[in-house]
Amino acid sequence: MIAIDVRALTKSYGPHSRRGSGGQAVQALRGIDLSIPSTGQIVGLLGPNGAGKTTLVEILEGLRTATSGSVSVLGLDPADAPAALRARLGVQLQSTAFMQDLTVIETLRLYAALYPKTRPAADVLSEVHLTDKARALVRGLSGGQRQRLALAMAMLHDPDLYILDEPTSGLDPIARRQIHDILLGLKRDGKTVLVSSHYLDEIEALADRVIILAGGQIVADGTPLELLARAAGASTLWLAVTPPPAGLRSASSGDFDPGRLVPQATFEGLDGSMFRYRTADPTAAIVGLADALRASGATLDDLRLRRPSLEDVYLQLLGPQQEPTAPIEQHTFAGAQS
Repeated sequence: MIAIDVRALTKSYGPHSRRGSGGQAVQALRGIDLSIPSTGQIVGLLGPNGAGKTTLVEILEGLRTATSGSVSVLGLDPADAPAALRARLGVQLQSTAFMQDLTVIETLRLYAALYPKTRPAADVLSEVHLTDKARALVRGLSGGQRQRLALAMAMLHDPDLYILDEPTSGLDPIARRQIHDILLGLKRDGKTVLVSSHYLDEIEALADRVIILAGGQIVADGTPLELLARAAGASTLWLAVTPPPAGLRSASSGDFDPGRLVPQATFEGLDGSMFRYRTADPTAAIVGLADALRASGATLDDLRLRRPSLEDVYLQLLGPQQEPTAPIEQHTFAGAQS
């Protein structure tokens, strides 16, 4: 089954986006084609501010209508069957508006009343590690606890598909890791999760597939490894040796020449006590380093390698980005979507 199927999707904003009016519309989406199967995976959605990420997910959720094109989510058109879709869709928006004077368990029970069938609230609280906060007032929760409560609200009716917009925005590393564990648990349960995020390291670590939006268009789509293969950036190699290799001295000055230590790499300088190199072939560089160490009798004290990351791919694809040309209104989430 296909979880999400989008064809030639466009969305325009502003008074000039209406048919028959003069002027030029602000186009948030420019002909998006996208298909995501229901195979139990995490799909990451990346892009700069104004790329169209929030517009896309809100159209999928039924909170906005497309200007043109077709949209199918779990076999339903969000614009034509919003109620039927909400029963099968788990959503967390950028901002969640809670009733501050309810307890955590009361919040879930109130939300459960909006659905014909839900899971036991206590079970969901256990999965998001909020059992000990069940009787606590929402106003007393930390940022990470609030995000986990928002996820619990999305999980309560056991949906087939999750769409999460910036679920870890503004959280500290520990709170982010807790959210990551929950998302990986959903994947293990066979759920498909679409996650919009600004954290490239998060998407690189979590996602089975990465989609990058820019200017309202998809500019990259593939597994993290497939996208990393497109990176033109070189790897960085750091190493420390002692004593300085006597057999690797400059012919002109007689001083130690770091450039001769790793023949297959370019010496860039010192980072503290470590020599830094750039290389397009880290395997060959390390083999060459081993040969140089054996020939000189030097001892390798430390070795560190950084390969091109998703951030490198992202920057190569996008470069400098302009700010959105028109403000995009934000939605908050208080119970069921409307």
